[in-house]
Amino acid sequence: MSDAYFDAVTELLRTVRDAERERIDEAAETTAAALASGRRLFAFGSSHSALPVQDIVYRAGGLMLVNPLTAPGLSGAETRPVTLGTALERLPGYAAALLDNSPLREGDVLIVVSVSGRNALPVELAELAVAREVKVLAVTSRAYGTRLADVAHVVLDNHVPIGDAVLSDPAVPEPFCATSGVIVTALLQALTAAIIERLAASGITPPVFRSVNLPGGTDHNEHLLEANADRIFYL
Repeated sequence: MSDAYFDAVTELLRTVRDAERERIDEAAETTAAALASGRRLFAFGSSHSALPVQDIVYRAGGLMLVNPLTAPGLSGAETRPVTLGTALERLPGYAAALLDNSPLREGDVLIVVSVSGRNALPVELAELAVAREVKVLAVTSRAYGTRLADVAHVVLDNHVPIGDAVLSDPAVPEPFCATSGVIVTALLQALTAAIIERLAASGITPPVFRSVNLPGGTDHNEHLLEANADRIFYL
């Protein structure tokens, strides 16, 4: 059964790579152009969708300019009781409060991750950001017929099936083993690679974290963090 999961994820990754190449390029062009003009980059996800966002923030090999837009109580599965997170994602008005208390401004880029694209928080956040002339890039599954996909400027389809789980067994009443974490993480890393590539092609040296376990890593990172302090909000 473990091989079946690897096979399913591998097939999904191939599908996303081939089907979303043009939209990844479009999203990267939009983001690189904004960064080249001095704008800022933010990324948002709630509950489990926050985890792929965390994977591209403040890490070795990562683009320093990715700022997490953090929703209290929805940064993963640490909320207790954990069911409270589901309620918060569906709470009308939370998005407005979050955006009002964030450094986002006109011309910035916001990545919004939501597998279903149906919950109030990511959809309202995207709507409000668009109204404030922020460029919104959505990462979601069109299989759900998502509302989020109708709002964003660019939509990256993660091709995750409805319900997320991909394995089944006659002895188990429900499908099991989700794919969205693996797929969305890979998709965001691919987008990061494309953004870095375009910045470099335009003559801008992208600020990229070096592992602190490599020689000079700490000094390298401190220098670049200081040089880009006006666009970094997670320190």
